[in-house]
Amino acid sequence: MRIDGSSALVTGAGSGLGEATARMLAGLGAIVHVFDRNAEAASKIAGEIGGVALAGDVTSEADATAALDTAARAGDGLRILVNCAGIGVSARLLGRDGPMPLANYETVIRVNLIGTFNMMRLAAARMVETAEREDKGRGVIVNTASVAAFEGQVGQVAYAASKGGIVAMALPAARELARFGIRVNTVAPGIFLTPLLYNLPKEAQDSLASAIPYPSRLGDPAEFADTVRYLVENQYVNGEVIRLDGAIRMQPR
Repeated sequence: MRIDGSSALVTGAGSGLGEATARMLAGLGAIVHVFDRNAEAASKIAGEIGGVALAGDVTSEADATAALDTAARAGDGLRILVNCAGIGVSARLLGRDGPMPLANYETVIRVNLIGTFNMMRLAAARMVETAEREDKGRGVIVNTASVAAFEGQVGQVAYAASKGGIVAMALPAARELARFGIRVNTVAPGIFLTPLLYNLPKEAQDSLASAIPYPSRLGDPAEFADTVRYLVENQYVNGEVIRLDGAIRMQPR
């Protein structure tokens, strides 16, 4: 899919992996819609990259519909969706205070998995309305999972389940949307230097990095964005899940 001139929407684009992706797409000439529940962050990033700020919740049909309708009116219609919005909550299935509250599990699943599905289904409905391009393609969807989908650690039952669901959606979604010329791929990042880790002491960051075989450092969000670019531009990659983790395999703890 050609990025230059394409209308793109990135969820969770107010910071971290989403921000890096929004910057990459804007730098390559896309009309970028910065969608984030933090309106101030969305406005800041959109202002810096010449994009469009959209505040909203990925789990809300109304918010998602409004955002995607805006993106669909730009350029020759919505062409690119990158789902980066998500939360990471650590809680044991059975902790010191008893079983994990069901509401905690439901919240993680709702934001990470249902939010991704919500954006994907509504974006696909708009992509099918676009005209075929010269390569017969209409759109590209890139979702964000995690290596926790494969090696969830203690305390990651809910998070791993949500990311495992995103991994599981890649192939059936790609197969279903293939007849419309819409591709679906997923990135499963390892340990990246996102705002969640910025606040950790340098010693803690170095400890995390030491577990990564090569390169032994935390991932740069720009490297995630480069992978998204590859998945958007390479037409033959479809229904795939790419681990982006420096060959790490997470230990139980």
